[in-house]
Amino acid sequence: MRKESSEKQISHATDRLGKDGIGKLLFTFSVPAVIGMLVNAFYNIVDRIYVGQGVDPLGIAGIAMAMPVMMVLMAASMFIGIGANVLFSIRLGEGRRHEVEKIMGHAFALLFLVPAFFIVISFIFIDEILRDLIGASDAVFPYAKTYLEIILYGGIFGAMGPGINHFIRSDGHPRTSMMTQILGAFVNIILDPIFIFVFDMGIAGAAWATIISEFVSFLWVMIYFNSRWTHLRFRPSAMRLEGKLCLRIMAIGFAPFAMQSALGLVNGVLNKSLEVHGGDLAVTAMGIVFSIHIVLIMPLQGLNQGVQAIAGYNYGAKKFDRVRRTYWLAIKCATIFVAAGFILFEFFPRVFIAAFRNEEGPLMELGVHVLRVVSIALPLIGFQIITSNFFQAIGKPVQGTILSLSRQILFFIPIVIFLPRLVGLEGVFLTFPISDVLASSLAALVMRREVKSLKRKHKAAEAGDRAMG
Repeated sequence: MRKESSEKQISHATDRLGKDGIGKLLFTFSVPAVIGMLVNAFYNIVDRIYVGQGVDPLGIAGIAMAMPVMMVLMAASMFIGIGANVLFSIRLGEGRRHEVEKIMGHAFALLFLVPAFFIVISFIFIDEILRDLIGASDAVFPYAKTYLEIILYGGIFGAMGPGINHFIRSDGHPRTSMMTQILGAFVNIILDPIFIFVFDMGIAGAAWATIISEFVSFLWVMIYFNSRWTHLRFRPSAMRLEGKLCLRIMAIGFAPFAMQSALGLVNGVLNKSLEVHGGDLAVTAMGIVFSIHIVLIMPLQGLNQGVQAIAGYNYGAKKFDRVRRTYWLAIKCATIFVAAGFILFEFFPRVFIAAFRNEEGPLMELGVHVLRVVSIALPLIGFQIITSNFFQAIGKPVQGTILSLSRQILFFIPIVIFLPRLVGLEGVFLTFPISDVLASSLAALVMRREVKSLKRKHKAAEAGDRAMG
C-alpha cells in the first residue's frame, strides 16, 4: 500500500508535465528556480561585497583566486545531482516510477563520495594550487588560502545540498526547491556583516558565513524528504551502488560537470593571465565583473532547471513537439533577459562596480572598462547556455558535452593565452566576446540538426498514434 500511495503522489505532481501548456509549465517550474538562482547569485557574491567594503579590495582578489577550486566542487555536485535528476525525470516520463528512489539513493551516496575526493586533493595541494596553478601573488595569497581552507571544511554540505535540491523540483515542488536557495542566501547575508564587522573576523568571517549557510540548506532538503510533502525517501538499501546505474548517472551529468570544471579551469588560467599582464588590480577588477555577470548567468541556470524537468519528461513520453516548443520558448526568454543585462552594463556600469568598492580611483575606472568590454556579446549568451543544457535534458550527453566545453576549452583558453601576448591586458578582456560569438555559432549548427530530428520523431509518433487509433 505504501508503494502504491507513493507512486500516486509522484504521478499527481508530475503528470501535468505532459499535459499543461508549455508557457504555463515553464513559468511554474522556471520562475521559482530563476528566483532561487538569482538569490543564489547574491549568495555567491555577497562575500565579495562585504569583503570589498569592509576588509580590503585585495580580499576580493583572494576570493577570486579561490573560485576555481570552489567551481570544481560545484561541478562535482552538478555531476551527480543533475545527472541523477535528468534520469529521474526521464524515468517518470517513461512511467518507470519504481526506479526513482533507487536513483535518489545512488545520488545521495555519490554526492558524498565524489566531492569528498576533490576536497581531500585540494587540502593536500592547496599551496601549489593557489600559487602555481592559479597564480596568487604574495599579497593576495594569505586572503585566498584563509578563505579556501574554511570553504573546504564545509564542502560536503555545499555539494550535497544543491545536488539533492534538484529532486525537490522534479518531485513537483519547485517553490520548495526555491526556498532551499533563499534560505541559504538569507543566512549568509545575515551572518556576513556579523562575522566581518561585529566579530572583526575579516575574510575568515565571510567564509564561515558561507559554510554555515550551506549546512542550513542541506538540513532543509533533508527535512523535506522526511516530511509529509513527499513519499520519496533516501533509503539505505537504495544507496548500495551498482556500477551500471552509477555510470548512467555520470554519463548524463558529465556535460554540466565538464562545463563547470572547465569554468574553474578557465578561471584559473584567466587569473594567471590577469596577474601577468595587469597585476592584482586587474585580478580584483575582473573578480568584481565576474560577480556581476554571475547575477545575470545564474538565473539562466534556473531557466534551464525548468526546461530540464519539462523537456526530460516529455522526451521520455515521446511528446517531441512539446520538447521542441519548450526549447524555443526558453530561448526567447533567455535572450530577452541577457539583452536587458547588456543594456544595463553598457550604460550604467558604475552603479554595479560601486556595490563592491564605492570610491573613485583606478579600481573604479578599470572595473567600468572591463564590464563594458566583456559584456559586448552578452545577447548571444542565453542561446548558447540554453542550447548546451538542452541536450543534457533529453539525455544526449555527447552533444551537451561538446557544446558545454566549446566556449571554455575550444575557444576561451587558447585565445586568453595567445591574444594578450599580441595586445596586452586588453586581449584578456576581448577574449570574452570573441569566445561567446564562436561558441554560439557552433551551438546554432548543432541545434539545427537536432530540431530537424525532433520534427521527424514527432511526425513518426503521430503516424504511430493514427495507426493504433
